[in-house]
Amino acid sequence: MFALLKRNLFIIVIFILTISLAFITFLTFIDKSFIKLNDENLQSLLIFNLLLVLLFFVLIFVDIKNSIKNNINVRGSIANRKYIVSFGLFTLIPSLLIAIFSLFIFSFALDKYFDKKIMTAVNNSYEIAKNYLDEKRNKIESEIVLIAYDLNKYSDLYETNPTRYQYILNTQRFLRDIDQLHLIDESGNLIKSAAKSPYKKIEERAMEMVRNDDRPLKIINTFENKSAAVIKLANYDNTFLYVLKFIDKNISNYLIKSEEAVNFYYTVENQNLGIRISFAIIYITLVTLLLFLSITIAIRFSSRFFISINNLIAASENIGKGNLDTKVPDLKADIEMERLNKNFNSMIDRLKNQQEKLLTNERHEAWENVARKLAHEIKNPLTPIQLTIDNLQTKYLPNIENERQEKYLNNLKTILKQINQIENLVNEFSDFARMPKPLFKPNNLNNVINENILLVNKFDTSIKIRLVNHLSKEVVLNFDNEQFNRLFFNLIKNSVESIQEKAEKDSKTVKNIDIEIRQIRDYINVNIIDTGSGFKNKKTKDIIKPYFTTKEKGTGLGLSIVDKIISDHEGSIKFLNHKNGAKIQIIIPYKKNDS
Repeated sequence: MFALLKRNLFIIVIFILTISLAFITFLTFIDKSFIKLNDENLQSLLIFNLLLVLLFFVLIFVDIKNSIKNNINVRGSIANRKYIVSFGLFTLIPSLLIAIFSLFIFSFALDKYFDKKIMTAVNNSYEIAKNYLDEKRNKIESEIVLIAYDLNKYSDLYETNPTRYQYILNTQRFLRDIDQLHLIDESGNLIKSAAKSPYKKIEERAMEMVRNDDRPLKIINTFENKSAAVIKLANYDNTFLYVLKFIDKNISNYLIKSEEAVNFYYTVENQNLGIRISFAIIYITLVTLLLFLSITIAIRFSSRFFISINNLIAASENIGKGNLDTKVPDLKADIEMERLNKNFNSMIDRLKNQQEKLLTNERHEAWENVARKLAHEIKNPLTPIQLTIDNLQTKYLPNIENERQEKYLNNLKTILKQINQIENLVNEFSDFARMPKPLFKPNNLNNVINENILLVNKFDTSIKIRLVNHLSKEVVLNFDNEQFNRLFFNLIKNSVESIQEKAEKDSKTVKNIDIEIRQIRDYINVNIIDTGSGFKNKKTKDIIKPYFTTKEKGTGLGLSIVDKIISDHEGSIKFLNHKNGAKIQIIIPYKKNDS
């Protein structure tokens, strides 16, 4: 997911810019943005919006085109393309339907918003709040006239009975529901007061207007939520009546909010088309991005899936043509697909091993038949030849002069020696041809190897042979004890002879043979590593062929017999060159039921 975001970083940046500018345009249309609402700004914003939307569409189109080209057309298949098209359509159709439906709902809601009934209710609510507030403010003007009239009647008490006069002031404030009632001089200084709160000196400008005028002056202070009035008292000397009424803050706030709501309402009405365009740009941009992400993810997902499928198809076609060396490439995919690839490769390996075993068995059977016939055909004349040599020695030796007898005997010995070699060869042919099926029994692998190490050591005590068991216990397997003895005797003996041949040419040859036993999953690996002359870059399939040998006097049947023993035990053997020598790797199945 992070790689997908990183790859499409430029598209995401353009999307953020487009959606942000669309929101700013929308807010500007309703006069709620930091950008001033005017025709020039709105025109510029719409042009930038359209350019960014077009750029956004072009980038998405190019990216999807490249993704289809790189991930579908090149490495994909017909099914992959169908899958992408279907996925895109299933995403596109609901997105378009939702977009059309949402735009229709928004347009319908906007039309209802400007319904005549709603418009009338908005206007009436503002007018009612305004009229109510005006009524409260205008009432102060009539109240001050009535209070001034009553105070003029009691002007004589002003000097004669101040206590009584103060009571009248308090009564007037209470009866007229006035918050503050003050008597002040022409400079605005307080003379007498009937109020719950302290007197705040009247503005000089207001006093100038009433000094020479008997009419009341209404003072409205909207910010302080109060209405006041001042009037000159006719029956008093240099005395003015100043009354003040606080207006409920909630009513004033309601009026302000109503006025803002009315202004907002008519602003939205005037910018109706622009708001619809802004909303459409916002919604189309969002739907396009979601559609792009869904298609991109579908391309990535389907490519991961179908690439694995295509690899499996190609591998199966190669297998059908007989190529068992093919492999399904290891790709980072879903766990199930990785497991499928792994199982498919394992199946190919098993098929290849089974094929090799079948070919090996067929080859062994063919060579057994050849060996059997050769042994029979060669053995038949050996007996008469042997008898004839005995007759020659018995009959003609006494008649030969003494000086020639030794030469005659040497010739007969040479013939007998060659006959013995032929007999050995015939015996190996017979052994190879008559090799019985293995008799499986639990046997200790360590003991078998150690016994053959002791036996081979007698040929050359200068060669150091070491067995290293990397398992924490002795290895007990089901195998034919006699055949495994023959197997390890031949292999260790071959390593000894290889080191001896190398040592004859190079006296500094290190004489070591290391035999390692390891367990890898359900198999036992036995590695025989020597410092001999190696296999001269020969492959295993060539080495195990009958009559192939690197030794001057070898028959070439030993390693073929070894290979047949391993094959009969469902194992495998590899002959490898290793550093300054050779390495023979034997792999044997490890069955847990072995005791």
